[in-house]
Amino acid sequence: MTKVADSFVLTNGLPIARYRFTATLRTGLRLPGYAGSLLRGQFGAALRQVACMTRQPTCVACPLLRTCPYTRVFEAPPPAAEHAQQKFSNIPNAYVVEPPLATPSLAPTDLQAGDTLTFQMVLAGEAIAQLPLIVFAWQRALAHGLTRERTVADLQLVEWVDADGACHGIWQAGAPVLQQHMATINVPPGSAAAPTTGITLHIHTPLRLQHQGHPLRPDKLSPRALVAALARRVALVLEFHAGQPEWGAQVPALVQLAETLHDVRDLHWHDWTRYSSRQQQEMTLGGVLGSWTLRGSPEALCALWPWLWLGQWLHVGKNATMGMGGYTLQANA
Repeated sequence: MTKVADSFVLTNGLPIARYRFTATLRTGLRLPGYAGSLLRGQFGAALRQVACMTRQPTCVACPLLRTCPYTRVFEAPPPAAEHAQQKFSNIPNAYVVEPPLATPSLAPTDLQAGDTLTFQMVLAGEAIAQLPLIVFAWQRALAHGLTRERTVADLQLVEWVDADGACHGIWQAGAPVLQQHMATINVPPGSAAAPTTGITLHIHTPLRLQHQGHPLRPDKLSPRALVAALARRVALVLEFHAGQPEWGAQVPALVQLAETLHDVRDLHWHDWTRYSSRQQQEMTLGGVLGSWTLRGSPEALCALWPWLWLGQWLHVGKNATMGMGGYTLQANA
């Protein structure tokens, strides 16, 4: 079995940051049971409007493709040079929109005029430098209106959320100058968390892993599928957006470690429907919700722990950018 390199040191101060946005509704809003698609779509349209300089209908042939803030954040182009490991048709984007926590049944929520709408966004690497533009784009998106009813909201507050979950105000409507903040996280080593008997993922937004284009239902999931998808996502985000290609070299060893694990699943499948403005139709997506415990040797769990820990910020699986595949982690001592 390939061993995770002893010399590989997890870099502390990784450029990954979570931000909490709070807005006030001017009129009532029926928020979809899962609002990640809605918020991401509104944000992307607003960001393109404020960032695009050429006004071309698509970004593919734009001469500013690789320097435009919009593509660097929302539609990251594949690398221009040939990659050492493979040819990429696309790479993960450097953001995740985390919608308001849904009800267990993912039923719509009715909000009234004057209520607050709160959601979060995770940024990685170079996308953090675009935070002033991102905040401005959210102002525009909310002012333009949400859902087909175009419910207008006013952005009031932006907070940086540290690794312990504490919120620190960095922007407010009355004083719209971003305050300095850490904008990094420190990855705890597995030995510090001491997950000696298992690691449990409490999955709170649909996690959709796929094999050959087909979604994996609860009975088809495996620790290997989870770790392979997560390790690859973490490595690619840090390589292409944070300039840290050394993470990718560890992925094959981590996948082999995952094959030594066994698991206990308390998962169920949940479908939800979103409207795709690009395809002009409703689409049904789904994923698993519930608890998933990975068990194995203390050495394997400690090696996997930092990567699983980062997944709490970067999410995992299909449509992670709209907040799917979100979970919190619990080390079982």
